[in-house]
Amino acid sequence: MKRVTWIFWLLLLACAEQARAQQRIKVACVGNSITEGVGVAPGKRYPEILQELLGGRYDVRNFGISARTLLRKGDFPYWKEALYDSALAWAPDIVIIKLGTNDSKPQNWRYGGEFRTNYTDFVRSFQLLASHPKVYACTPLPVFEERWGINDPVVRRKIVPAVRKVARKTKATLINLYEPFAGKAALTYDGIHPNAEGCLLLAQVIYSALLKKPAR
Repeated sequence: MKRVTWIFWLLLLACAEQARAQQRIKVACVGNSITEGVGVAPGKRYPEILQELLGGRYDVRNFGISARTLLRKGDFPYWKEALYDSALAWAPDIVIIKLGTNDSKPQNWRYGGEFRTNYTDFVRSFQLLASHPKVYACTPLPVFEERWGINDPVVRRKIVPAVRKVARKTKATLINLYEPFAGKAALTYDGIHPNAEGCLLLAQVIYSALLKKPAR
């Protein structure tokens, strides 16, 4: 009888644990190499720090892929990636989109006239999920050193305003990442990608937006 009782309680605990896991708020971090955390040690990337800040009630997953564009006609469009399909299939509760940096490259921005339409479609591809996630649209960070064709004039004058307009149109919540990093080249290791300290600030700004608290 005691053995049956123990088995019952073990099963009950297992079911409770599974229920807790299913109730965790799912956060999908969608983006390029800055989201992926290229050049930053494991545990120091922004989605991992965001997980620590949000705590166990949240399940934060990294869907970042280096060099990807928001533009469908870009050289490496995020649209064509299996990880994009995985992000949709995961049915997240919250989606954080941080794309646009690679779109500033000349070979990509030649299609810049389609950026707002493509971004709108991208946001809505998540908003139309059965999970009805809250979508956050992040502006790119400043570009302190031109590399690989990535340049700040296009980011600042074209892409940041476009992201603002798309956020307004789709009712996504805008997260301005440009201003918190303005003048802070030391928070990057190559003028584009944030270092460990930069990833910490990135995570803190996004965390503050999610919880509507002032950044530290």
